[in-house]
Amino acid sequence: MKKIYTTLVALMASLSMQAQGWPANYNGVMLQGFYWDSYQASKWSNLEAQADDLAPYFNLVWIPQSANCGSGNSMGYNDLYWFSNYNSSFGNEAQLRSMIKTFKSKGIGTIADVVINHRGNLTSWTDFPVEKYKGVTYKMNSTDICSDDDKGKTLAWANKQTPKVSLSSNKDTGDGWDGMRDLDHNSSNVQTVVKAYLDMLLNDFGYAGFRYDMVKGYAGKFTGIYNTATKPGFSVGEYWDGNVATVKTWINATKVNGVPTSAAFDFPIRYAVRDLIDNNWGSMAKSGLISDATYRQYAVTFVENHDTEYRSSDKQQDPIRKDTLAANAYILASCGTPCVFYKHWQAYPTDIKKMINARHIAGITNTSNTTFNVSVGSQCNVLKTEGSNGTLYAVMGANANNYKAPSGFTEILRGYHYRYLLSNSSNVAWIDLPSGHYDDVQKARLTAVSNKQGAQLVYTTDGTEPTANNRKAASGTEINIPMGTTTLKVGLLTGSTVSAVATRTYDISKPEAFTPYNINVYVNIDQVGWKSLNFWAWENPSGKNLTTTGKWPGDAVTATKTIAGKKWYYKTYSIAKRNDMVSLVLNAGKDKPQTIDINYLDKDTYIEITTEKDGKGYYIVKDVTDQISTGVNVLTVDKQKASTIWYDLQGRRYNQRPALPGVYINGGKKIMIR
Repeated sequence: MKKIYTTLVALMASLSMQAQGWPANYNGVMLQGFYWDSYQASKWSNLEAQADDLAPYFNLVWIPQSANCGSGNSMGYNDLYWFSNYNSSFGNEAQLRSMIKTFKSKGIGTIADVVINHRGNLTSWTDFPVEKYKGVTYKMNSTDICSDDDKGKTLAWANKQTPKVSLSSNKDTGDGWDGMRDLDHNSSNVQTVVKAYLDMLLNDFGYAGFRYDMVKGYAGKFTGIYNTATKPGFSVGEYWDGNVATVKTWINATKVNGVPTSAAFDFPIRYAVRDLIDNNWGSMAKSGLISDATYRQYAVTFVENHDTEYRSSDKQQDPIRKDTLAANAYILASCGTPCVFYKHWQAYPTDIKKMINARHIAGITNTSNTTFNVSVGSQCNVLKTEGSNGTLYAVMGANANNYKAPSGFTEILRGYHYRYLLSNSSNVAWIDLPSGHYDDVQKARLTAVSNKQGAQLVYTTDGTEPTANNRKAASGTEINIPMGTTTLKVGLLTGSTVSAVATRTYDISKPEAFTPYNINVYVNIDQVGWKSLNFWAWENPSGKNLTTTGKWPGDAVTATKTIAGKKWYYKTYSIAKRNDMVSLVLNAGKDKPQTIDINYLDKDTYIEITTEKDGKGYYIVKDVTDQISTGVNVLTVDKQKASTIWYDLQGRRYNQRPALPGVYINGGKKIMIR
């Protein structure tokens, strides 16, 4: 009997020591803290400065690959150095470590973008950096490169050298990636270097886990090997595929002792949401990882990321960009671990905060039970998720407001094409306005979600705990939040007992008057040689079409200016409200070439259409605004007589001159701080 007990203890200890892929019953939400070319917005110092605002809502922040990639700006996917050089396009090593440490102190884990499918070289096709870390030298060799790398081009080059250069005898175990050397993960040297690199990220830099890039490029078993060796708290792979069966197969391939060692991004649910929006929410949702109880723990859901936003669009306007808020409402009310895209957080912080608060008050985790397609009607789709504190209905679509709430549920939230309804059995007090800084007097709606007879609301605005003797409010009452700092506490009063106290803290300032302004979008077509140019544009967040006819291919643009020796086509758009933005697609006419979507513009922007195309054949563009004189005032600190109130282009307010470089609004004018 003692022997059996000892064996069981040893087995349990062994299982506890292996990588678990992603924790069960996890209630956290992740933020992707970057997008393509977000070199300014995603600087380590800029992200660190947002820690207090992020902490109440995000448990994890995924950041770009953080090591040096050679000369020029890089998003980190052309990785070069792993150990010795952390001066990246987002900051230096000291700034990186400071950000990770600050995040950790606020309860935020930092997720590293791990690029180990391929690696760059220094001067030839096969010379990798020689790096020392803690007295150990790490070097990859030519024999660590797959024999079929770059469709055989690397081998052809190697055979021409004198003496000949040897590659691995092993072929790639996944999809090839041209342009850099595909690593042979069967190589014991590759595995040794990768394990040391991952261990350094976790135990030296302080990362909480990994986002593995392009895991289609090598067999899933290697993720299992690396995670078992390093034991990250969180691991998620980018297996970019809309087929849910193939994503499940990859998760299964990472298993060690029958347990997955990694989660995966739920690309199938991303495409399911896209199709729902394309059908005006009036169709049945397709399945994703979160549709399967076995895999929902290992599903990281999202509606947009840097790749889908930049490269992927099979419509003139990807449907998700027309209904971004409802798309986020869908994943934030579902099981799985939601990952919010940085641009969405920048554009809609208040709505997303409300959704995350609702997720938390219902007690939804990644393993909660979500029922999809509860109701499907004309422009309306409904799901429900059973959390530990209550059941949350999410209603999406243009007809969401017409959906009749089931008996025993109370509406707690509504926005553009979405509503949230919470079960009365939750017995909570709900405040719709999230904590934070706001301009001008705000209104907070108080809602009693209760199945108890005669339940009321009581509240205080001075931070003291509410009692039965404090001010009472009927469910649905809106109260004013005045200028200054207010700590609002609202409790559910049943008889003489106050319970389920909700707390919000607000910092309300007098707003500086916003003056509507115009922006010009300049486009250069020299590289592609188009004979004509059309702008197909829409407004964010409303989705309003900004073209004259409202029909594809949009407005033909003939106005031009010569700037910096180049011919630029341009069109003017109005920014009528502080949070207005413009998105557009450029094209050469109906049934002719077009670009990818260009999103969220709120200042003069210069776009070059390149000859590079995405997987759908759409032309990729390059924002060269920083290389062109845009006519924005350049601030000279000792001469500029500035107002004390500043706003960035996402509408965030600063009560003193911002420390970070960028374009800001001050005194009704755009000012560039360098």
